[in-house]
Amino acid sequence: MLRKTGILMGRNRWLQIAGLIVIWWGCEALVRALALPVPGGVVGMAVLLVLLASGRVRSAWFRRGSNGLLDHMLLFFVPATMALLDHPELFSLIGLKMLAVIVVGTILVMTGTALVVEACFRWSGRHVH
Repeated sequence: MLRKTGILMGRNRWLQIAGLIVIWWGCEALVRALALPVPGGVVGMAVLLVLLASGRVRSAWFRRGSNGLLDHMLLFFVPATMALLDHPELFSLIGLKMLAVIVVGTILVMTGTALVVEACFRWSGRHVH
């Protein structure tokens, strides 16, 4: 039975998407029932990661479905883009200031991360020998 389920899950994109939705809904219900301060989607990703890492679920069971969702990810951002129309001030000097803060913040975080990683590599290189 498990073999047939695995074969079916590996071939049917819609069944894979349904499986991802079931995991998300289940984790969302768990988060609400336990009143956790974490979004259900984050818990769902953690549960899926544990299932994949433990070998209980094979990545092939969700590959086509997740690739299909990633292919259409832009559609998930349309509502956020449309929300910009409700806030015309974002297209003024305030918007430019916010954009500058986002760009500079991103560059600082990326630079800081690169420096820390580089320092860790150098430190571990010294202590290996």
